[in-house]
Amino acid sequence: MTVLVTTFLLSALLCGGYLRLARVRRFLDTPNERSSHSHPTPHGGGTAVLLAFIAGLLLAAQCYNSWDESFVVLAVAALLLMIVGVIDDLRGLSVQVRMALYSLVCLWVADTLLQSIFVDSGASRAVLGLLVALVMLWSLNLYNFMDGIDGIAALQTVLASCFGAWLSLKSGPSDSYAMLCLLLAAAHAGFLIWNCPPARLFMGDAGSVPTGFLLAAIALLGAVQGYLNPLCWAILLAVFITDATWTLVWRLSTGQAFMQPHRLHAYQRLSRYWDSHLSVDMLLLSINVMWLFPLAWAVQAWPSYNVIFVILAYFPLLCGMAKIGRLA
Repeated sequence: MTVLVTTFLLSALLCGGYLRLARVRRFLDTPNERSSHSHPTPHGGGTAVLLAFIAGLLLAAQCYNSWDESFVVLAVAALLLMIVGVIDDLRGLSVQVRMALYSLVCLWVADTLLQSIFVDSGASRAVLGLLVALVMLWSLNLYNFMDGIDGIAALQTVLASCFGAWLSLKSGPSDSYAMLCLLLAAAHAGFLIWNCPPARLFMGDAGSVPTGFLLAAIALLGAVQGYLNPLCWAILLAVFITDATWTLVWRLSTGQAFMQPHRLHAYQRLSRYWDSHLSVDMLLLSINVMWLFPLAWAVQAWPSYNVIFVILAYFPLLCGMAKIGRLA
């Protein structure tokens, strides 16, 4: 518990310090026609979040046991993605360069984690590694897409990570895995102090990209090492997965320039319709606690029916996407 509290406090302090620096150096996200905020706001706070998370990992290693190699790989990969995000936030990188770097990191992590279930290299490992890398690549991109209003990305991370940790502990001895999840939650909880509506600090690519990657990589790690059924993570992250995927497919099917920034996601439409970011965050909280969390638990409790539970999780969300899509 001491490690988690320390990580939370360190994240809050680092984010506060970064906020002062960003205001002085004018690292500001200036509103435009595609923005969901109305005032210039410092961005790049994800750097402080990731540094607090890494510090928490190091502190946990000192207090308990050193981390397994797989956990270290995830931390190093997250740092690499954070550095790419910092460069992109400050100087701007082309989509092609960003995607190439993201892909290399995802392929490396997928291959490393799959080594434990594939002794020899072969076609099966290569194909599965490619599929897993694509899933991680989509996760980091969808998290970037969904980080568009105050509090939503950090709140989703805290909720999913805390419940993922609880589920893994309920399913067997997984103290290190649960600690990894809780450290990620603690770091983002510290950031929420500054990012809750009305936000004083934004996460930026330096935070949203490695966070999306980490959640997908943690799900893979849980599956490979038997800590947690990956379908639990698919349910815990169902709101983000549904909104990002539905919006992308809709834009592709209607011939829109899907690579251009926009504010057509369901959560963005709702925030304009309600004129409130906090109301959307509270809706996210309610859906997770009252609907998705129980279904994720049911997957662990009755694995024979996991497909039914996944359908139950996504079907209402898809219906909601269709209805919200009619809003301006």
